[in-house]
Amino acid sequence: MFDQKKLRCYDKKYYPIIYGRKGAQGVASKIENIGLVNERYKNLKSDCESCFGLCCVALPFAASADFAKDKIAGKPCHNLQSDFRCGVHKNLRELGFKGCTVFDCFGAGQKVSQVTFNGKDWRQNPELANEMYEVFPIMKQLHEMLWYLNESLTINAASEIHDEIKTVLEETEKLTHMEPKRIQNLDITAHRAEVSSLLLRASEKARTVALKKFNNNKKRQKATGRALDFIGAKLKDANFIGANLRGAYLIAADLKGADLRGSDLIGADLRDANLSGADLTGSIFLTQAQINSAKGDYHTRIPATLKRPSHW
Repeated sequence: MFDQKKLRCYDKKYYPIIYGRKGAQGVASKIENIGLVNERYKNLKSDCESCFGLCCVALPFAASADFAKDKIAGKPCHNLQSDFRCGVHKNLRELGFKGCTVFDCFGAGQKVSQVTFNGKDWRQNPELANEMYEVFPIMKQLHEMLWYLNESLTINAASEIHDEIKTVLEETEKLTHMEPKRIQNLDITAHRAEVSSLLLRASEKARTVALKKFNNNKKRQKATGRALDFIGAKLKDANFIGANLRGAYLIAADLKGADLRGSDLIGADLRDANLSGADLTGSIFLTQAQINSAKGDYHTRIPATLKRPSHW
């Protein structure tokens, strides 16, 4: 049986956070060639047309502000159609399924559907269903790591560790092409630790450059990284240039006009944070899911690798 306990409802592990604005400039240590970056990222962006609706069946969710009702892992959402498309996609937020509009699989859905299981779907091949549901969240984590590793290669300040990053990136990519059973038995925690150590080193170098480049003599907002609690905080126009906001709780924080250039936002919880007029150009390790979960407006500046959410 598919072990539902291995999956948790709406949380950072399965619903990470997202970023970007077309044409926005980052810090000097960031993106030199947007075309190259987009080429690297093309397989790390969701392609729902090539997926068998895995996020709509494999993952659980609980009735909350993000989901209108409960759904257990392994059970298809009642809105999932026979062609694996969502029947209410255009009205998800209005119907109480905001969480669905936030989620991003980093391209894991199409990888599992078309590569790992060679185009065999769980409806026509029910004997593969449980295995597919187990593999999907693991693949998602691997693809998220690939996203961060690829971004690390665009940080010029971290060029001295680029060879190390490339090696781990190639190893991670190979893991995504393993057979289902091997993926299920993968020690994902150990591999994530190896990746995280490299990301932290790249972050330190990028943030150092950002602090020098964007020093505006404005008092900096105190930020100390992990477990940083800014839930509902009043941070309008705050100076977070080059800040370490890894894993910070910024839920419903007022960040209107805040300067987040060159900050590290990996794992930061931006749900319902108000980013209207905020500047996130050059911020690192920000994801589409994070941006999708926040509030913003036309004046919000985001990294070029991310899309401006339609609800802003």
